[in-house]
Amino acid sequence: MTIKTKLNFFKRAAFQKAASIVLFPAAYLLLPVFLTLGFKPHHFKLLFFFYLINGLMVLYVQLKNTKRIRDLKLSRETLEERINLQNYQNSRELQNKTALKEKIRRYLSLKQVIEEINVSLTLESIAEHLNLIAFSLIAQGHGTCTLYLIDRLTQNLSLFKAKREDKRIIIKAKEGDIFDHWVLRHSSPLLIEDINKDFRFDLGKLQDEHLRPFSSLISSPLISAGKFLGILRLDHPQINFYSQDDLRFLLTICDLGAVALENGLLYQDTEELAIHDGLTSLFTKGHFIELLKLECKRSIRHDRYFSLLMMDIDYFKNYNDKFGHAAGDIVLKNLSRNIVSCLRNKDALVCRFGGEEFCIILRGADKNEAHETAELLRKTIEETKIVLRRQETTVTVSIGCATFSKDVSDEVELIMKADRAMYQAKRSGRNRVVVD
Repeated sequence: MTIKTKLNFFKRAAFQKAASIVLFPAAYLLLPVFLTLGFKPHHFKLLFFFYLINGLMVLYVQLKNTKRIRDLKLSRETLEERINLQNYQNSRELQNKTALKEKIRRYLSLKQVIEEINVSLTLESIAEHLNLIAFSLIAQGHGTCTLYLIDRLTQNLSLFKAKREDKRIIIKAKEGDIFDHWVLRHSSPLLIEDINKDFRFDLGKLQDEHLRPFSSLISSPLISAGKFLGILRLDHPQINFYSQDDLRFLLTICDLGAVALENGLLYQDTEELAIHDGLTSLFTKGHFIELLKLECKRSIRHDRYFSLLMMDIDYFKNYNDKFGHAAGDIVLKNLSRNIVSCLRNKDALVCRFGGEEFCIILRGADKNEAHETAELLRKTIEETKIVLRRQETTVTVSIGCATFSKDVSDEVELIMKADRAMYQAKRSGRNRVVVD
């Protein structure tokens, strides 16, 4: 069968179907009229009842169909409502599922958080890890993350670490802004979805403090054993960027981080005590020797000078005998402050070498510069008045100078040269400088 034959066949079939649909009702309605023509009049009554009954049947079917259509429309609307509701519930479930996955991911990372912030005991490393964790896990690397610590002397906030999405942003509020001060004052976490709609804060003051753009933020205090250590804060230029879940997770991180930070502060204090003399706050002898070794190696590597001063208080025993040992401590403290003050513009390292002896490294100083500095130091100490038991007195020192050069092999020989020069100053009458 050709394509043309098939096409004609389908055309005839379609025509026959359309004809049957049109002709059958027409024949059904018109045939009784033709059949009654020529018959008796009462046949027309039958024809009337035929059409009446068929009309009523059509009307009944029409009404039934109308009701059925209305019911179907209502059912369809109900189903559409159910479908919309189900779609909404599915969307919510999908969002909840996504949020739950994010929560699981975050809280599974807490083990890593604990390991990272405890990988080192140094305050610098702990703060760096804590800042990075909050910035990556919560902010996903967007916006800005700042860590403020409490200055133990002033009790003010001090910017310690910062992470920024835009490296060009400069954080001008080094002691925090109105939001950080609010957290400090209330010792409570803070969530702001839109800073322009939060009535608690005067944005005029914020604009005076810095121009860094942000619209939403979360901030949490770092508190360990009731002690306020600092603030960890995240902010972003977009409004509603952070949620309650973000704040809750930040609180968890801060609870863990506060303990690590306190350990870091204690470790820092321990290190300070280990390398600083408890009375004068100068370097201890052991730490000074290590610094001197490093300086010798650096001097050899870069072929540059540095000098060592060794200083001893003249007749120190007399102060103890005359005014008591407490007076001797006063003399040592005053002398230490005097040395540090006199050398504040010098690249110097000062150490209490033992008893009433002090050692000073003068970086980059040759023999002549070391002698000038030592002479200035001696005169300054001699002219400084010290009050002991309501009596004004003065202290003098004998200083020996030695310079690290090619004819000095190591730190031991340098110390010996400076010590020899110092004792030469004592034997020569004290209160003088001798250069070896």
